[in-house]
Amino acid sequence: MSDSTPGEEPPVAYSGQDTPDPSRVQYGIVFVITLVHFTGDFYSSFFSPLLPAFVDKLGLTLTQVGLLTGLVRLLAFMIQPVVGYLSDRHESRWFVFTGLFLAFFCIPFSGIAPNFYVLLLVLSLGSLGSSMFHPATTGMVPLYSGNRTGFCLSIYNTGGTLAFALGPVFITWYVAHWGLEAMPWTGMLGLVAFLFCFLYLPRPKSENLSHLGFFKSLKATLGPVYKIIFLIWLVMFLRAVTGQAFMTFMPIFLVNEGHPLPSVGLIVAFFIIAGTLSGLLAGYMADRTGFKKIFFISYLFMAPALMLYLYLPGPWVFAGAFVAGFFVLAPLPLGVVMAQKLVPQSRAMVSSLMMGLAYGLGGAVSPLVGGLADVYGIEPVLFALSFIPLICLGVIARFPRVV
Repeated sequence: MSDSTPGEEPPVAYSGQDTPDPSRVQYGIVFVITLVHFTGDFYSSFFSPLLPAFVDKLGLTLTQVGLLTGLVRLLAFMIQPVVGYLSDRHESRWFVFTGLFLAFFCIPFSGIAPNFYVLLLVLSLGSLGSSMFHPATTGMVPLYSGNRTGFCLSIYNTGGTLAFALGPVFITWYVAHWGLEAMPWTGMLGLVAFLFCFLYLPRPKSENLSHLGFFKSLKATLGPVYKIIFLIWLVMFLRAVTGQAFMTFMPIFLVNEGHPLPSVGLIVAFFIIAGTLSGLLAGYMADRTGFKKIFFISYLFMAPALMLYLYLPGPWVFAGAFVAGFFVLAPLPLGVVMAQKLVPQSRAMVSSLMMGLAYGLGGAVSPLVGGLADVYGIEPVLFALSFIPLICLGVIARFPRVV
C-alpha cells in the first residue's frame, strides 16, 4: 500500500506487503476500512425500520419482537470477543470478508422469510457476519491514523452511523414500492462494495500474542487497567440498553401513532444522521480536550433529548429524533478509543468488548423490554429507560483523564 500523503493518489490493489506508517494518517486505507463498516451496517440497518412490516406479515407479538432483537444481538455478543481475540493474533482478511459476505447476503432474505423461525435464522446469520468484521476492522484503524486516532475512529464510526441513517430510508422506500419479497435483489449493492474492498483492503497486523490463550491474554492485556476498562464498558452497555430499546420499539410506537412506514424510516434516519455528525464532532473534540468531558456532556443531555423524541407531536418528532440521536450516538467512538489507548497491544479485543459485548448484552435486554411493553405499553417503558443515562454520570466521574 502506498505511503503517500493524503490526497496524492488513491489506494492501490492489495499486495500483501503493506506496512503501516505510524507517523501519518493514511486516509485512503481508512476510507476502505470505513467502506467495509458502511456496507455491513447498511444491511444490518434494515431490521429495525421493517419491524412493523414483519409484525404485520408474520403476526409477531411485542415479546417475539424483543426475543428476535435480543437473540440476534446476543449472538453478535457471543462471537465478537472471540473474533477480536483471534484478530489480534492472526494476520488474516478472512474474518473481514466472511463477515461482510454473511451480512449483505443473508439479511436481504429476511423479506421472504415465511415464519418467525426462518426470520430469526437469516437475521442471526447476518448478525454473526457483522460481529466478524467489526473487531478486525476497528483494530486496524489505529494502525493508519497517525496521531489522529480519535478523529479517524470517528470517521470509521461515521461509516456505520451513516449506513444506519441511509439504510432505513432506502429499505422502507424500497419495500413500500416493491414489497418485502423483492428484498433479496438488494444484495447486488453489497456485492459491488465487497469486490472493491477485496481489492484494496490490506491485511490486518496481528499483535504476536498467539502464544497466549484467551483468558491468559485477557489477564496479560487488561490486568493493569481492568477496573477502568470495566467502568468504560459499563457506561457503554447502559447506553446500549437505552439506545437499542428506542431503536427497536420507537418505529412500532410511531406506526401506532399514525406515521406511515416511509415516514418512520425517515425519522430513524434523522436519529442516525444526527449521530453521524455528533460522532465526528465528539472524536474531533476528544482528541483536543480529553474524552471524559465529552462523555459527561453527552450523557447529561441524553435523557432530556430522548424525552423530546418520545413526546414531541406531529412533524416535530423529526426534530426530537435528531436531538436524541445527536446525544445517544455521540459516545460510540469514544469508549473504543479510550480502551485502545489504555490497552494498545490488544486493539481488536478491547474494541470487541466496547462494541460487541456492550452492544450485544444491551440488545439481550430487548426481550425484557418487549415483555414490559406488552404489559404496560411502549410509551411508559421507554420513558423509564430514558433516565438510565443520568445514572451513568457518577461512573463517568471516575474515568481517568485520557487524551
